Amino acid sequence: MKPIRLMAGFFTVGVWTLASRVLGFLRDAMILALLGTGPLYEAYVVAFRLPNLFRRFFAEGAFNMAFVPMFSKKFETGENPQRFAEDALSGLASVLIVLTLLAQVAMPWLIFAMASGFSGQEQFALSVDFGRIAFPYILFISLAALFSGILNATGRFAAAAAAPVLLNVLLVSAMAAAHWLGGNVAQALIWAIPAAGVAQLALVWRAAAQAGFPLRPRRPRWTPELARLVRVAIPAALAGGVVQINLLVGQQVASYFDRAVGWLYAADRLYQLPLGVVGIAIGVVLLPDLSRRLAARDNDGARHALSRAAEVSLALTIPSAVALVVIPLPLVSVLFERGQTTGADSAAIAQAVAIYGLGLPAFVLQKILQPLFFAREDTRTPFRYALVAMAINAAAAIGLAPVLGWLAPAVATTLAGWAMVLLLVRGGRRFGDVARFDARFRTRIWRICLAAGLMGAVLWVAAAGLAQALDTGGLRYLALAGLVGLGIVAYFAIAHVIGAVRLSEFRRALRRG
Repeated sequence: MKPIRLMAGFFTVGVWTLASRVLGFLRDAMILALLGTGPLYEAYVVAFRLPNLFRRFFAEGAFNMAFVPMFSKKFETGENPQRFAEDALSGLASVLIVLTLLAQVAMPWLIFAMASGFSGQEQFALSVDFGRIAFPYILFISLAALFSGILNATGRFAAAAAAPVLLNVLLVSAMAAAHWLGGNVAQALIWAIPAAGVAQLALVWRAAAQAGFPLRPRRPRWTPELARLVRVAIPAALAGGVVQINLLVGQQVASYFDRAVGWLYAADRLYQLPLGVVGIAIGVVLLPDLSRRLAARDNDGARHALSRAAEVSLALTIPSAVALVVIPLPLVSVLFERGQTTGADSAAIAQAVAIYGLGLPAFVLQKILQPLFFAREDTRTPFRYALVAMAINAAAAIGLAPVLGWLAPAVATTLAGWAMVLLLVRGGRRFGDVARFDARFRTRIWRICLAAGLMGAVLWVAAAGLAQALDTGGLRYLALAGLVGLGIVAYFAIAHVIGAVRLSEFRRALRRG
């Protein structure tokens, strides 16, 4: 994949992810407005997080990180990638069906493992009921992740990136219809989750068929290739499990503080916008590209791809992080404060947003550095690093809770994120120059930081001047749009002048995308 094509793939994924995240904001704003941050909202958060936790553990984490490099190499060399994909599809589906049936029986214990602080409260029974409805989503979305991996490996990013849009469209539509008709909004929301999974799977299944891979379910069979896939996937599953344990530890701590589960989830949704648009997009495009380059022994091309991915992603991530730290309250209040969501909720969520903002560059760097290992089918090393990060997260979340209260999980997540980055950088040295950023990156990164810092100063002054407008009815939307627009213009103008970015490079990539 040529550098401009790599950037084009990144922008294609990024644009669709941006659309999904914008709709996700609409979804979350509607949920908060209609349900507030009370028991119904907290039950929804835990129930929806449950299938997503297992999805990241089995599909996007373990399975996909093992499947994509192996499929990419078979596609590159023509070693019957279709049969390999069909065997993988059948094996994954079999495991997921069994898991879904077991989860229905064990749901009360699963909810207790995720939020023991709910025990004896209204949220617990609601979470069990909602969890049983939402959990089948894992079956459909995990199979969709396999088809998305096929599309990404073949350089077709649009359909896979567009699939998450369907989730938000269906959830928003279900809530709007229930509210308009006077129905139960919470029930409509939770039933729409598995329905959206079916729609997402149908979209990428059809797109894969159009791309030349019309996969058909077959009787599961154990082959040497699947055995190798499992051997590679198990450490990735364990690493993914560590990440999910981090989430569970944070949620467990938060469940003992009133409304904290909802506050942290809302803050998570806000910082996930730049993380999804930038970090996930880079990771989706970079992993198959590195796998193909390493298979072709193109080390120079692999280093160039890694450096450009880091350069582009940090050029967008660092100013986003600065904005989350400098103006969290205007962002939260305008986006979420309405209906059942109060000013006190906004103030609490904004604190967590600022803390997550400090960790945002680390979360994105992980997405860039991990493919160095996964492209070589090395999932054991990231697992060991994830264990260290897990220990740091647990110690900080539990140890700081008596001091910082419900904010301790956010601080712990940020600390663990930076620890993981340091370990990945150190571990990647053994790969030689291919794992080191080139001279152009090292020259530009400090200029990017300077431009983002100056933009932060502009935002701070502008937010103070717009304080009254940001707190005034419908005017606050225009004020926030103006504040964000000013930040974007200030950052890119400064960055272009001092040589941190070249706008022409972004324009070429956007045209190609």
